[in-house]
Amino acid sequence: MKVAIQGEAGSFSYEAAKRMVPGCSIVACARSREVFDRLERGSVNAAVIPIENSLAGSVAEHFDLLLARNVSIQREYRLRIVHNLIAAPGAKMKDIRRVYSHPVALDQCRDFFRARPKIEAMPFYDTAGSVKHVMENGLNDAAGIAGRQAAAVYKGRILAAGIEDDKKNFTRFFLIRKGRRIVPGGKKTSIAFRVKNVPGALFKALSVFALRDISLTKIESRPMRGRPWEYVFYADLLCGDDKVARNALRHLAEIASPVKVLGVYRSA
Repeated sequence: MKVAIQGEAGSFSYEAAKRMVPGCSIVACARSREVFDRLERGSVNAAVIPIENSLAGSVAEHFDLLLARNVSIQREYRLRIVHNLIAAPGAKMKDIRRVYSHPVALDQCRDFFRARPKIEAMPFYDTAGSVKHVMENGLNDAAGIAGRQAAAVYKGRILAAGIEDDKKNFTRFFLIRKGRRIVPGGKKTSIAFRVKNVPGALFKALSVFALRDISLTKIESRPMRGRPWEYVFYADLLCGDDKVARNALRHLAEIASPVKVLGVYRSA
């Protein structure tokens, strides 16, 4: 099975994909939009995308793409994020002057940089890509911050392991496929909906779940593209594709428009 990810081999998305789909062939993409393009064209069977980090919050672009594209969530997975300082073999900590990584990873290692004011944090497009950059360019005074797998893939040396500030750092990933596919036995549902900007609209929308004892584990709003000051709400529900859930969604459609089911899937 071919699985698309955004990022280089050895990235956290790569690791999540290998755990979610053992034995899969990874197709690395430069941009998130390319991941969805490949999936809709059928050049890959599935894709793995990060959707939320326990410290940095949601990946806004991926929510927008889930709403806009003809895809559905098949599974979620929570990956423990461990950041490592990775340099070329022979490099020493005292020689490091620049550290490259994705801005989110750099932000999650503030204590490391605070303790080493002579080291400059350098934003890069990808965690594993930063290690690849250091190794391919022979930068002996630089390092990357990435997962352990990136060191193995690009033959780097881990100078310091587990340099993240918070050890309870997790990223939630989705496995997505083309079209609307309801996973048999799925007990979690993700939806997107929009309500009119009138008093009580959101209260009425959420009441369709409360009246049926359906729990929400997450809700957040995002601006609607092309419609300034209008918002889409994204919610995760603890329910599957049963009669109660279908009635709740039909009730919601009387109050909100549009309503899109992003996926019915097995929870992590």
